[in-house]
Amino acid sequence: MRTVLQRVSRASVTVDGKIVSSIENGLLLLLGITNDDGLEDIQWLVRKVVNLRIFNDEEGVMNRSITDVGGDIIVVSQFTLHAAVKKGNRPSYIKAAKPDIAIPLYEDFVKNLESELGKKVGTGIFGADMKVDLLNDGPVTIIIDTKNKE
Repeated sequence: MRTVLQRVSRASVTVDGKIVSSIENGLLLLLGITNDDGLEDIQWLVRKVVNLRIFNDEEGVMNRSITDVGGDIIVVSQFTLHAAVKKGNRPSYIKAAKPDIAIPLYEDFVKNLESELGKKVGTGIFGADMKVDLLNDGPVTIIIDTKNKE
């Protein structure tokens, strides 16, 4: 499971000209799922996202978590995060989970995140052509991979 996490001042997801999710201060997560991902990946990643201290404290030091600042989260599924580009110029998505595996894991990730956060989490629409708009705050962008815990 791989995510690109971005601290945002605002973010929204639009499908077919209609805004389906929007937040102000918080996090936008682009989430990629592979066939090897499971409950352990979900639990580890949810804990990491909720406890990551990337929001500024009173002295301007990144020392506060999303829960500390009362921020919101949007999670957008993005299979292209597992693109393999080693060979040729056309990305291969062989590592990305097919919808029958990815959708239940995506939904479980969102439910676990809501439970840990204590509030509703915004989402895109799985498999839809989404337009994601954001104002990256900082900018702060972090890549987290449950198979490579760096």
